[in-house]
Amino acid sequence: QVQVVESGGGLVQAGGSLNLSCTASGSPLDLYAVGWFRQVPGKGREGVSWISRTGLTTFYSDFVKGRFTSSRDNTNKTVYLQMNSLKPEDTAMYYCAASTRHSYNRYDAFVPGTYNYWGQGSQVTVSS
Repeated sequence: QVQVVESGGGLVQAGGSLNLSCTASGSPLDLYAVGWFRQVPGKGREGVSWISRTGLTTFYSDFVKGRFTSSRDNTNKTVYLQMNSLKPEDTAMYYCAASTRHSYNRYDAFVPGTYNYWGQGSQVTVSS
């Protein structure tokens, strides 16, 4: 099994940037595709991005496209989510999730049920 832990969240002003990290332990992270999700109270988890095992392919939700970038460093067993031009509506708990699924498309990548392992979340708060 793999365990993943998020870090890097915090409070930032609108227009600012944060870089979230998802660090794995246990199995090598390159065995897993990794998704980022976010959640606010009272709502389900919302897909943000997906990155393939190799890092060669990424998918992004429309509401973050052009602002967020996912990347990975498999040697250091870490996936990143660089968040630029942050907006107050980006405020949420952000989760990374690892998947053993061998094949993904841009639709299933944003379905929480396709992931096997989840981190504890990292809070991102964007002020006006």
